[in-house]
Amino acid sequence: MNRSSSLLQVWQKPSSSILLRRSIFYEGLISVPKKIIYPTFCFCKQMQTTVYENVHGGYITTVVTKQTREVKEKAIAPIKAIGAFQKLPMVMPSFDILYSSLRKAKRIPPTKGIANKAKRERNRGAKQLDALMKELAIPLRTYKESFPDKRNLHPYERSLIELTFGEGNYEEVLGQVDALRKKVVSVGKEHASLCAKTLRAMPVVDLETPTLCLVGAPNVGKSSLVRLLSTGKPEVCNYPFTTKGILMGHITLSYQNFQVTDTPGLLRRHDEDRNNLEKLTLAVLSHLPTAVLYVHDLSGECGTSPSDQFVIYKEIRERFPDHLWLDVVSKCDLLQESPVVFITEDGNVNHLELAKYREVGPDGALRVSVKSEVSIDELKRRVHDLLLSQSMRIKSQKNNKKSLEVPS
Repeated sequence: MNRSSSLLQVWQKPSSSILLRRSIFYEGLISVPKKIIYPTFCFCKQMQTTVYENVHGGYITTVVTKQTREVKEKAIAPIKAIGAFQKLPMVMPSFDILYSSLRKAKRIPPTKGIANKAKRERNRGAKQLDALMKELAIPLRTYKESFPDKRNLHPYERSLIELTFGEGNYEEVLGQVDALRKKVVSVGKEHASLCAKTLRAMPVVDLETPTLCLVGAPNVGKSSLVRLLSTGKPEVCNYPFTTKGILMGHITLSYQNFQVTDTPGLLRRHDEDRNNLEKLTLAVLSHLPTAVLYVHDLSGECGTSPSDQFVIYKEIRERFPDHLWLDVVSKCDLLQESPVVFITEDGNVNHLELAKYREVGPDGALRVSVKSEVSIDELKRRVHDLLLSQSMRIKSQKNNKKSLEVPS
């Protein structure tokens, strides 16, 4: 009994106080001191919930964790009452969705405070494209969210769906609608990025800076003259339609800045038959206050006959009579003593103006050669005078506009 009491006292004491302590146990009449090291005990404070389930009259221990309870709660969704089909939204036809989105996108204005007209139009285009993407995606998302999940339907309505559409077809259609919405958003972002990149690369013309526009048939030497006269570096090749857009260059003469535009070549045909490159040239002449440097090639090297160039020249000159004008005959080092007549032309046509054009070009035209540098200095002087005249015309038009805006 004494030994049991001694062991109980040792159990109740902390291990730090009994370590390396001497204890005496009686063995008969002789007391023998012994050194006993008692082990240290560690206790775990982690608790675990235990649930007992009644199965066939007995209890089975089941361990329930927090994660298990959350999974069970999510799996048990409330089943809706009958009538979910009456709450479905009205689905618009694809044609109506498209044209409704286009109408709404066209009404989007640009951001206020952008003074530059070109930048303002770029901003408008970017915002309208973004609005179009959203207007197309919103109805698709609404339809996807408004149609009920089949798992939450009443068993009767769930059976109707399966027997009417077939097993799995209902979910497949809703998945395709959502995939279409994601595709619309993705394509919209890709095209927005592409449009932004294209618009940033487009040339910006300052309407208050005098501009010289080089016009003529394809491959007559316009790009070579732009390289010679300005900082512009268009591609120069010996084949038609090398210029595939409006290219800008700049000239600084007498501490004044001017702009130079290289335009795609024009062919002899009606406006409805012209390609987009030719329409770009006509758009520049129609909408920008430019002076015109019209380039002619009578050497036969450009691929367009002199008679066709004559017809194109007369048409453009009559269509834009208010533009300041300078005629240049390029490649004069290649001109021959007798005028060039293509085999497709009738050289015996009694047309005095055309015959004169084949020999020397229009009245007052300046003959130049970029290769042999013939009359290049004279060309620069005339271009300078032309741009100064254009500058005075722009200032005069601006002053007249201000005077009309001031109320009397």
